[in-house]
Amino acid sequence: MEVRELKHETVLLDEAVEALVTNLSGIYIDATFGRGGHSFQVLARLSADGGLIGLDKDPEAIRAGTKLAESDARFNIVHTSFADLEQVIAQRGLTGQIDGVLLDLGVSSPQLDDPERGFSFMNDGPLDMRMNNQAGRTAADWLNVAGADEIATILKEFGEERFSRRIARAIVEYRDQQPLTTTAQLAGVIAKASPSREKGKHPATRSFQAIRIYINRELDDLADTLEQCLAVLKQGGHLVVISFHSLEDRIVKRFIQRKEKGEPLPRHLPVRDEMVQRELRSLGKAIKASDEEVARNVRARSAIMRVAEKLS
Repeated sequence: MEVRELKHETVLLDEAVEALVTNLSGIYIDATFGRGGHSFQVLARLSADGGLIGLDKDPEAIRAGTKLAESDARFNIVHTSFADLEQVIAQRGLTGQIDGVLLDLGVSSPQLDDPERGFSFMNDGPLDMRMNNQAGRTAADWLNVAGADEIATILKEFGEERFSRRIARAIVEYRDQQPLTTTAQLAGVIAKASPSREKGKHPATRSFQAIRIYINRELDDLADTLEQCLAVLKQGGHLVVISFHSLEDRIVKRFIQRKEKGEPLPRHLPVRDEMVQRELRSLGKAIKASDEEVARNVRARSAIMRVAEKLS
């Protein structure tokens, strides 16, 4: 199983696998395979009868997953978005039989560190930002045609960027003179348009996050996938989600809370507690990386893990 090729330190590795694996002979889903950090450890815990299905839309992740599948018959990798989770599981006749689903959201270190992927403003590269860089429009495709109002809305909603309108106008003014094609161009335009900076944070941080989320439909896909997790999990199965920014965590937290309370019923209706359709039970409080892990891997500092159990 020694197929690791790119350096990537998996965040909350032990905590996530501990929360996920409750049945050593069970079937699990790593819905964000990445470079297999969680999958390797899940497989190390499972018995010979256990199974793990990995999903990812990044072709590089699929290459790593294919090597793992060749060395361990208990593992299968599927090149698709986690938004197709329910369909993938239904095709295998496993709906309602999954013991646990893991979602490790955001961008992996290899994606961030590879300038050719266009996720980072730290190194110049093509303005791409697609998780699956073989399909769909790039960040450059969108930024070079979108109106200032549309760009500002995305930067505000998905990046919580307070200078969204100023930055959007600057982007449009720049691209009217020459096309935006590289991450360095975009980062420079944003830095110049930002009147002030957050301490210890590059002025392009929030905008790059917002554009990446929009291009990849990350929040829409997350909301869809959380609902699908309920369909594929068996009773007692665990849902484990690691988020890296407040927008993701808010969606996860509210989803668990809503499924824990059950669907709202009309006021004053005489309803016994057992009649309320509760689908999830939150397991413990949100978990964050330890000081030791953050010191070792700065990208762990914003990670938040939530765990829930399917009730029915």
